[in-house]
Amino acid sequence: MSTDEVTERASALRRGVTRLGRRLRLERPEQGAPLLQLATLALLNGRGPMTPGELAAAQQVQPQSLTRTLTALETAGLASRRTDPGDRRRSLLMITDAGRHVIQHDVSQRNAWLAMAMAELLTPAEQELLRIAGQLMERLAEANATALHAPMTG
Repeated sequence: MSTDEVTERASALRRGVTRLGRRLRLERPEQGAPLLQLATLALLNGRGPMTPGELAAAQQVQPQSLTRTLTALETAGLASRRTDPGDRRRSLLMITDAGRHVIQHDVSQRNAWLAMAMAELLTPAEQELLRIAGQLMERLAEANATALHAPMTG
């Protein structure tokens, strides 16, 4: 397959992901938490306790950019902080039950819209294809940009 063909496929995927992402953001609850707070809670929910630095790196932002977000999450009781037992100089943040509830509420509304749209517009085979595509997109999202640009040796 030529580079042009791969580039066109990547472009089509990016357009689809971008449009669907915009639509899913429109389906968020009116009084939902800000996106950076939700992303932070989702990381804590999925990966477990993390340091502020690890959270910043995972979201590709500077640690100082997360300071207000982390304070807001702690103040609202959506996340809590404790000393890292492995290194008492560091703190670990973890999601609380209230934080899990916020994520579930936010995600459930968007999942309901997406499930309805899929059921109305797509065949079962197309729905399964999108499920597989979702898994592949998660793998792509985790790809290390540095490793992708490293020269191939052989």
